[in-house]
Amino acid sequence: MSYGTDVKDVKFDEWAIVEIMGHQTYAGRVTEQTIGGTSFIRIDVPESPMSDGTMCPAFTKLFGAGSIYCITPVSEETARARLRQTRAYPMNVWDARQLLSNVDKRELPMHGDGDDMDDDDELGEEVD
Repeated sequence: MSYGTDVKDVKFDEWAIVEIMGHQTYAGRVTEQTIGGTSFIRIDVPESPMSDGTMCPAFTKLFGAGSIYCITPVSEETARARLRQTRAYPMNVWDARQLLSNVDKRELPMHGDGDDMDDDDELGEEVD
């Protein structure tokens, strides 16, 4: 960076190792992203080999600045090498329809089944 450059005008766009509170470590291309007027640190983690020989797909994570413990700018080669040592995986996306498609419909409760009604009033006394 040259002298006289306003730091606010410099955009961070580097390969880095990012340590997050909670002992999480990510390696990838790090930039900034604003959502809803709030700035986040964006980590684009490239596809990488996992210990079982399969490939972990590329994914993106966004973190608030307050959750970041350390950012270490490194070369792309170093970041990719660090990926082999981390256990950072993309979040599994749960789709209720997919989960329920494997459930026997007869096992699911029907609306109104069971004693799910609250029989207490706001004072906690039994109501008839």
